Amino acid sequence: MQGRPAQPNRLLGVTLITALLTAACSTGLGGERAGTPVSPSPSQADPSPWEKAAPSALGMDATKLAGIAAQADTGKSDCLAVARHGELAGEWYFGNASQNTAQPIWSATKSFTSVLVGIAQDDGVLSVDDPAAKWIDEWKGTPSDAVTIRDLLSNDSGREWSFQTDYRRLNRAQDRTEFAVGLKQQHKPGTVWAYNNAAVQTLQRVLREATGKDVARFAEERLFRPLGMTRTAMTADRAGNAQMFMGIRSTCRDMARLGQMMLDNGKWRGRQIVSAAYVKAATGQPSTSLNAAYGYLWWLNRPGVVRGPIAATDLGGAEEPATSRGRMVPGAPPQLYWALGLGNQLIQIDPASKTVVVRLGKTEPRPKPPTFGAAEAAKVVTEAVVQ
Repeated sequence: MQGRPAQPNRLLGVTLITALLTAACSTGLGGERAGTPVSPSPSQADPSPWEKAAPSALGMDATKLAGIAAQADTGKSDCLAVARHGELAGEWYFGNASQNTAQPIWSATKSFTSVLVGIAQDDGVLSVDDPAAKWIDEWKGTPSDAVTIRDLLSNDSGREWSFQTDYRRLNRAQDRTEFAVGLKQQHKPGTVWAYNNAAVQTLQRVLREATGKDVARFAEERLFRPLGMTRTAMTADRAGNAQMFMGIRSTCRDMARLGQMMLDNGKWRGRQIVSAAYVKAATGQPSTSLNAAYGYLWWLNRPGVVRGPIAATDLGGAEEPATSRGRMVPGAPPQLYWALGLGNQLIQIDPASKTVVVRLGKTEPRPKPPTFGAAEAAKVVTEAVVQ
């Protein structure tokens, strides 16, 4: 990994990102009474509504769930949704948020990117074992010729990374794909793990060239629309490129749809969206020996050497990702996995208990307690699931 950058650059990077986040989050939110379930009006009805069931009917403790929801409220959440066996056990909205409130999910976008790559692989237009240079001409005949799509998904591509590059220069670039493609090859692929936003952005070029479609259109046609994610959209940089490392705006319910699809091995209400084989490859085991907590742009709870889970949720964690041995959330099931974004935006999936948890909340570049993240979401599985 790169060493800690000089203090002035760190402060400039944080200042820039804070300004960007403030601008992005300035949209007003619709209002429902804090902490209460809501029902959409007929004109805004869910096109494929979730069935609701009492927690007890789903083998869950209603009191424990209410306590977890209260913790989500205290932890600056806008919404919390809990589903088990495909039915909603609970749904809460806080402050001015409502069921129809779409907001930035930040780096949880990466997990959507992973699914899009899986769909493209299922279509036969690419393989994760292909060199990315097959679609990125600038890399042909250079050290980057050895970088595979799998390396980009696993964040062990060895592409250039520094805090200033990834959080200042990338965000300042008008064409973020061109900027990311033009960076240097810093390490041999498979030798260094780095939470590399720019490397993930290069998948925009790969997907566009492989599918022959604008990536946002591909996402709408093959993922959002089939799942009924009517309030979810990819955003673009100033050059019109879909943003692969961040940029999706979504709602609690729409995020839960993606989580349920992943839980059901890539299937949504009888339709296979992405293959079960890809879901297993992306989330069933670490994709790199360098980080037991990482699959294909999904965070895992597998035991081993864990690097930098805080990098996805805290800009400070991006500077100097911590390394430990164990699991992301000790005491929670090892099969648990997450999509994670800045400020603890998350989707949590547990194949063992058949649960999906979604939490969206305030965007904090440097989250401070109280907050609600992966450890708190895991309590749904470890405390609220009783049978």
